[in-house]
Amino acid sequence: MELRRQHQHGFEYVDEGQGPVLLLLHGLFGALSNWEEVVAEFSARYRVIIPVLPVYDMPLLQATVPGLQAYVENFVDKLQLPTTFTVLGNSLGGHIALVYTLHNPSRVSQLVLTGSSGLFEDGMGGSFPKRGDYDFVRERVGYTFYDPAVATKELVDEVFAVTNSNAKCLRMISIARSAQRHNLARELHRVAVPTLLIWGLNDTITPPSVAHDFARLLPQATLRFLDHCGHAPMMERPLAFNRCLAPFLARSGSATWQPASAVATSAA
Repeated sequence: MELRRQHQHGFEYVDEGQGPVLLLLHGLFGALSNWEEVVAEFSARYRVIIPVLPVYDMPLLQATVPGLQAYVENFVDKLQLPTTFTVLGNSLGGHIALVYTLHNPSRVSQLVLTGSSGLFEDGMGGSFPKRGDYDFVRERVGYTFYDPAVATKELVDEVFAVTNSNAKCLRMISIARSAQRHNLARELHRVAVPTLLIWGLNDTITPPSVAHDFARLLPQATLRFLDHCGHAPMMERPLAFNRCLAPFLARSGSATWQPASAVATSAA
């Protein structure tokens, strides 16, 4: 489905459907389109909102994880979102979701993290894309996925355009370094909401060991692995991702939900 962008209060965002709010946060190289299949599946019974995070054009001194968390706080306040809602985050978006929850514990009813930073991240395979080297950028973008074919020419072109802008690169590097410094290991015990971890079993950026660390440190975590899947499960394995997400959203709304201690791997 084609996502319709809205503009209000200086924000650009998607706002589809009616019902309980799902707030979706994309990663550093992410885009609204990363969540297309989630929107298509859940907007019939949820209000799905995706802000465009200003990772390439925010003031340089604010281009940090705390700066982006403050941006999300402002977005939530200006759009007057309901008292509580669910937050989903991929990669850097998961990191921001965690920091937002720590700062606003009464606003977040449940969390979904996929390939989240916050403990460890091998960004872009250990190096940033080289300016003007299209083949290098294509290789690094492909590194995000189990199947490099998922890295379409359109996606590679978007990242290549970013790497050829000095201003965008400076912000990207500033945010990436901030994410690496902003380790949440000592704070995760304070995240007291049900949390679903959906992880690619073949994620090389935030490997499965990172998912296990999140599951150990988050008090109410359930971990689900998707096989043949890299760093962006909602893009690479959208049907399997949605099948993990749907029952979590349904049961987390009831008082009977209990975190599962078992780790499940799905090849579906």
